[in-house]
Amino acid sequence: MKKLLVVCYSQSGQLTQIVSSVLRPVSESGQIELVFEELRPETAYPFPWTALRFADTFPESLQGIPCKLKPFRFDPQADYDGIVLAYQVWYLSPSIPVNTFLQSPEAKQVINGRPVVTIIGCRNMWLQAQERVKASIVELGGRPAGNIVLMDRAPNLLGIISITAWMLTGSKDRFVKIFPKPGISDEDIARAERFGVPLRDALHHGRWEGLQADLNRLGAVEVVPSYILFEQRILKIFNVWAKFIRRSGPPGDASRHFRLRLFIGYLFAAVFLIAPLATAVTFVLRMLHRDKVNRLIDYYASNRYPQETNG
Repeated sequence: MKKLLVVCYSQSGQLTQIVSSVLRPVSESGQIELVFEELRPETAYPFPWTALRFADTFPESLQGIPCKLKPFRFDPQADYDGIVLAYQVWYLSPSIPVNTFLQSPEAKQVINGRPVVTIIGCRNMWLQAQERVKASIVELGGRPAGNIVLMDRAPNLLGIISITAWMLTGSKDRFVKIFPKPGISDEDIARAERFGVPLRDALHHGRWEGLQADLNRLGAVEVVPSYILFEQRILKIFNVWAKFIRRSGPPGDASRHFRLRLFIGYLFAAVFLIAPLATAVTFVLRMLHRDKVNRLIDYYASNRYPQETNG
């Protein structure tokens, strides 16, 4: 019998639902043993958030600074045929618990020499986070074998308002009954089951080379051109903010609060002013440099690493 290790951290529970849907054909095959590892921070991240608590995770998310996790339950010495790593995106980065796992000795032991399939649940930006995850997988001796991305389909500005209301209240109802329902739709989560079929077949036959192409034919990855430029530019600015905030004190310290409030103000400016500008600029660049932009789209839709093209 084949054995698949599934590592996941889901704060609101939405990502757990996605993983369950994707893996349904795998679990129902009767020939694959699933080993689930739900990452558990020693100090839980709250849901719903407060605005300051959410902002306070930003510097450590961006700079890859780990938290403390409770002991893993899986056996890193077991003979797994593949690994699924499911993660949320926090500030263009994998969530802190997932990043902590990737820095652990157990991850080094279990990922080395094995194919890794990533499942991402996010609002709409995941490119830079996946670059970091791919880099970690390669550094640990594994090989990126597939990627599945589920996104919030609401228009960007409306989605920001909806997701913020959900994060701060915990309610997934439509905000003031006007804005779109936040998060990934129930229909998209249910339909994610289709991605489990090529994953099941890759496990059965031990052939991983064509998995991403099979997944992409089913719509597993959608690269939005405007976010390529936006993520690259905003990442540079984020690095400046992260250093600025960390100089004021450690996570949770009240000395951070003033700088965190400044950062929250910047976030809203970036979303409502910079993002639309990046969309317009990307449209122009795509017209002028169509081949280059298309190469970037192809790259981000693949498992290639290191990045072979520059933005």
